Amino acid sequence: MKKLVATQPRVAELMDYEDRPVAANEVKIRVKFGAPKHGTEVVDFRGVSPFIDEEFSAEWGMFVPRPADAPRGIVFGEFQLGNMVVGTVCEKGGEVTDYELGDDVCTYGPLSETVIVNAVNNYKLRKMPAGSSWKNAVCYDPAQFAMSGVRDGNVRVGDFVVIVGLGAIGQIAVQLAKKAGASIVIGVDPLQKRGEIALKNGADAVFDPIGTDIGLEIKKLTGKQGADVIIETSGNAQALQAALRGIAYGGTISYVAFAKPFAEGFNLGREAHFNNAKIVFSRACSEPNPDYPRWSRKRIENSCWELLMNGYLNCEDLIDPVVMFSNSAESYMKYVDQHPDQSIKLGITF
Repeated sequence: MKKLVATQPRVAELMDYEDRPVAANEVKIRVKFGAPKHGTEVVDFRGVSPFIDEEFSAEWGMFVPRPADAPRGIVFGEFQLGNMVVGTVCEKGGEVTDYELGDDVCTYGPLSETVIVNAVNNYKLRKMPAGSSWKNAVCYDPAQFAMSGVRDGNVRVGDFVVIVGLGAIGQIAVQLAKKAGASIVIGVDPLQKRGEIALKNGADAVFDPIGTDIGLEIKKLTGKQGADVIIETSGNAQALQAALRGIAYGGTISYVAFAKPFAEGFNLGREAHFNNAKIVFSRACSEPNPDYPRWSRKRIENSCWELLMNGYLNCEDLIDPVVMFSNSAESYMKYVDQHPDQSIKLGITF
């Protein structure tokens, strides 16, 4: 059997493996479809993770130095690539009662021919309803961060909303904002293909930020008022500067991106003060949720799964191209690492 592995920085290969025995609380899944994660995963794939010498301490609420003997970064040759898989239960342990052989399921997992996961009280392992879309299922992870960004921005009926960055998270945020009743939804991304998909799925306008005064264009489309909510998923310093320029007085910037350090020149004066902007940092997987105790990570996951499986969200256009697993190493390097402009989310079929 084969699995997709990063063997060195920016090099992916299919490697042989043998499955271990299934434990009493586990199931083995024969994988049929999958998708990698184009954001944080590719940072590790390139070997440039910023968290080699530091780790986040929940106790202190800050990054602290790693112990001298702690492992640094990922181990190439062992680092499996992939984020979400869809497949069929082909083996189960004796303690598993909620899943049967032949059940179609979705779970977090690497791109490999089989995946073994805990199947007892594991709400991240989801049964696929009959007739549901595998392309929607593999968007389960980005949908959670899109929902969190929309909720934390407090998008309401009639609002003017801007989504900056039209990757998988941004595309789903466009749909959620429009379906939540936003009056105008504006997308911002330099890639034409992404803009076309956003317009197809709910955006009223899309702007290329290169050579465009995005803040001014937002003001023009909103009667000089500006956006009530801007959801920032790109992590680009210039994008945040434009958001501060285009936000309405007292509006909210929901910052979903995990940004790199901003270069000299980023300015929190100017429009930031005049527009009285509020910036909230949105992270679906942080607990307690801003709306605790009513909302938790589990409730976000449950809600996203329901919206993906009942067709409220449509991720068909986001999964492109779809390639055979036998070609996944070359495709990963091309579409995820080298030419991310050609794919929002790469699909893998087995």
